[in-house]
Amino acid sequence: MRYLPDGAQMKRADSHTITETGIPSLVLMERAALQTVAVMHSKNTDLARPLIVCGSGNNGGDGFAIARLLLEEGVEPDVFFAGNEASMSEECRIQKSIDEKLGIRVGTDIPEPGYTVIIDALFGVGLSREISGRYYEVIEWMNRQKCGKVAVDIPSGVNARTGQILGTAFRADLTVSMACAKAGCELYPGREYAGETVPVPIGIGTEIFDSDPDVCFTYDRSDLPGLLPERHADSHKGDFGRVLMITGSEGMAGAAYLSARAAYGVGAGLVQIYTHGSNRAVLQELLPEAIVSAYEDYEAERLDNLLFQSDVVCIGCGLGQSETAVKILEHVMRHAGKTCVIDADGLNILSGRMELLRKAEMPVILTPHMKEMSRLSGYGIGTLKDSRIDILRRFTDGFPAVCVLKDSRTAVLEKGRHPFLNLAGNSSMAKGGAGDVLAGVIAGLAAQGMSPYDSAVLGVFLHACGGDEARAEKGSYSVQARGLIAGIEKVIKKAEEKQTG
Repeated sequence: MRYLPDGAQMKRADSHTITETGIPSLVLMERAALQTVAVMHSKNTDLARPLIVCGSGNNGGDGFAIARLLLEEGVEPDVFFAGNEASMSEECRIQKSIDEKLGIRVGTDIPEPGYTVIIDALFGVGLSREISGRYYEVIEWMNRQKCGKVAVDIPSGVNARTGQILGTAFRADLTVSMACAKAGCELYPGREYAGETVPVPIGIGTEIFDSDPDVCFTYDRSDLPGLLPERHADSHKGDFGRVLMITGSEGMAGAAYLSARAAYGVGAGLVQIYTHGSNRAVLQELLPEAIVSAYEDYEAERLDNLLFQSDVVCIGCGLGQSETAVKILEHVMRHAGKTCVIDADGLNILSGRMELLRKAEMPVILTPHMKEMSRLSGYGIGTLKDSRIDILRRFTDGFPAVCVLKDSRTAVLEKGRHPFLNLAGNSSMAKGGAGDVLAGVIAGLAAQGMSPYDSAVLGVFLHACGGDEARAEKGSYSVQARGLIAGIEKVIKKAEEKQTG
């Protein structure tokens, strides 16, 4: 796993390294400059005629140090100091003075075009105000130049916490991030401005983030072998859990099939589908491995028996919002007594009955997309996209649930835990049925004994990695929800082979 801090969190880590570890700020600045130059070389950046645009803070100091290192390599860099002399940090002032003594050209006016690369060291991760005036003009000029674009730590103008654009922002091809990629470089629209983001070590310790539950984290594919639930040789189906799928209203057999098939695909031992009677025949043909029970109306005693026989409940996929569906959801919320994954129509029913969630006495995992989350939380979709982590935290502080907020950057949060931000996946997954698959994956993992939070996080990541596998096979246009399940199974197989290899 790796952390994705925001600006304030990164500054705390930086300060901790300086004051507690004792590494001086200038040393960190030198390492930042060395790593930036090294990454530019590794990416074949055209450094024949570089321009470094520096501000007044330590990000500008990084830029001045980069100019000096390039000079030592025989390059003749130009520096455009766009900051304010009176407000320079001490480290930035030292680096600027060294450049000037070495004869590096340091100008204060927007230069003539003709550079092979512009290196953005104007603003660092601490920027939170809207960019205007001269700074706005400078960034717009930088963006208009026809050359390579490299950002130091974060593109100037991108909010390091939310990824929002503060008036304008530098459009980089490459961002060299110190110690960690910043959350704002992975959330949209900041992701589109950062280009390829390369985190580099400069001596800043990230252990301080371990005890700060506000810091986001993510997983990479290399983490998967250590995340999968264990499967012992001396096992039977009961050891891997019994999932009850309450899914599929009349004519919605597809949602029931996809969620149940996905639960089996990640290793659940037994899946029972409780669905509308019209779906029974098609489901028994599509998925003979599942036990299919049918309802026509609400039957409390029968539902109690099904709940008793299960380890995990998944409710909502294609369920509809009929009077019967409402009664079934209300019964589950009051009597399930075990981990319950609520998706789709289950969420829409719940949004008008939030007291059921507040009083829930069993672990609950919610899997809303933005519109469903808007109904649950009362926030508009635009606000949710701009401040998803902050709103997720408020929501989970108020309701006892793990919340999976689905989007191009899906986030998972439970009160007291680090927010998980998923960076895998792709646009081929934007298809009907993908959410049903995710709900089934999470339920299947929870059935194998994983905690609600861990099953939600791993489920989201597996689902996204499965989407990447599916796109590799089918391309961006032709992936269907069934292809996601096949992709997930390939991902798990590769991870298992690395476990035993």
